[in-house]
Amino acid sequence: MAVEIKILAFGALLLFVYVFTATRFKTQQYGRKWNVGARDQELPEANPLTGRTMRAQANFLETFPIAIIALFGVVIAGRTSATTALGGWIWLGARIVYLPLYAAGIPVVRTIVWTISMIGLGMVIWPLLVG
Repeated sequence: MAVEIKILAFGALLLFVYVFTATRFKTQQYGRKWNVGARDQELPEANPLTGRTMRAQANFLETFPIAIIALFGVVIAGRTSATTALGGWIWLGARIVYLPLYAAGIPVVRTIVWTISMIGLGMVIWPLLVG
């Protein structure tokens, strides 16, 4: 099995972490009744920590499809290499670090880590664009 597929599997697990982290803080703020309910009611504005975990989750959901296309793409196209594997690991590692940075409210370093994750994806996508 290509390492890029394994990276995607870890990425899927990481998505669970992002979702459950945001849900944990939403449940802490809005209560268990909200969590198990229909969630039809308007909610008060999220507190800072809840808001940050929700935004981190949204950010991951915005970029994960790019990772899926890039990592599956190089496997399907037969363009895997040490560089695409390294790029995938860089993306995954940066995304792991990103969540606690965002939750802690650390602004500049968080953006640098996000940029590093995008560079990792660029390393994966590149062979699909030039090959």
